Amino acid sequence: MKPAAVFYDPAFLLHDTGAHPENPARLTSIVDTLKHSSFAQRLAWPKFGPASLEDLTAVHTEKHVAYIQASCLGGSGNLDPDTVVCPASWEAAKLAAGAACAAVNMVMKGEYGSAFCAVRPPGHHAEPARAMGFCLFNNIAVAARRAITSGLAKRVAIIDFDVHHGNGTQAAFYEDPNVFFVSLHLAGHYPGTGWTDETGAEAGIGTTLNIPMSAGSGDQEYMDHLETIALPAVKKFGPNLIMVSAGFDAHAADPLGGMSLSTQGYYNITSTIKSLADEVCDGKVVSVLEGGYNIKALCDSAEAHVKALLGL
Repeated sequence: MKPAAVFYDPAFLLHDTGAHPENPARLTSIVDTLKHSSFAQRLAWPKFGPASLEDLTAVHTEKHVAYIQASCLGGSGNLDPDTVVCPASWEAAKLAAGAACAAVNMVMKGEYGSAFCAVRPPGHHAEPARAMGFCLFNNIAVAARRAITSGLAKRVAIIDFDVHHGNGTQAAFYEDPNVFFVSLHLAGHYPGTGWTDETGAEAGIGTTLNIPMSAGSGDQEYMDHLETIALPAVKKFGPNLIMVSAGFDAHAADPLGGMSLSTQGYYNITSTIKSLADEVCDGKVVSVLEGGYNIKALCDSAEAHVKALLGL
């Protein structure tokens, strides 16, 4: 069994958000949990660098990238009521996208069986020309685009199980037939997008699948939607790589959620995704951290997630 890779850098901790739900303790707790897990010896911790300007502008506008740079280096402050930056956020944001790109590169080349990117700031709300929802650059979108433009993959599927809809990822690939985006999320929750009639446009019609779910949905509801709607559609698409926007804020204990997933539920979801990957793309899964704001629930869920990626 190939090891799973965890992509983490202490520079992520320097993205100082102050008294904010998305804070450095999220990562230090995850990393400590993984390093002391029962499967710690099966994990690799590769080195990686920041995303290039070319990688960032393959998803984001040049104006947006310049705005993030100027906003961060100009001092600490808010880009919107939810999204905080400081001077170190510029390097952290580039490195977060770089981690996802490196993970794709190494997994697609067979160096690791799967990967989990323990990064911040998160990314799935960042649209091509807008930072929002704690997110500066769309880490998973940058990496998915890189996978395709580099020739490592012809088709990429992104499964987003964060409690919030991944509006930024949807926007990045809404007209792209080579990326299939599926999101399971709380209906009507922030940012208010992700309805069933949002299915793509132009050449990308049919490659966006939104599954808005009722408040309080738990393990059974998630598995039902995953097994009957999401995964059959992904299988039909036939990806060379499955990527996961791994938000753990649908956990019953999460203060920003509104769902009732358990830690075991996250294991089951991930295990089911990994089984599909084993069937359609030689097990290649790259997961990128998004939300999760109860530290204990976050650590336990991330540990269960990585355990399932290992096939344990």
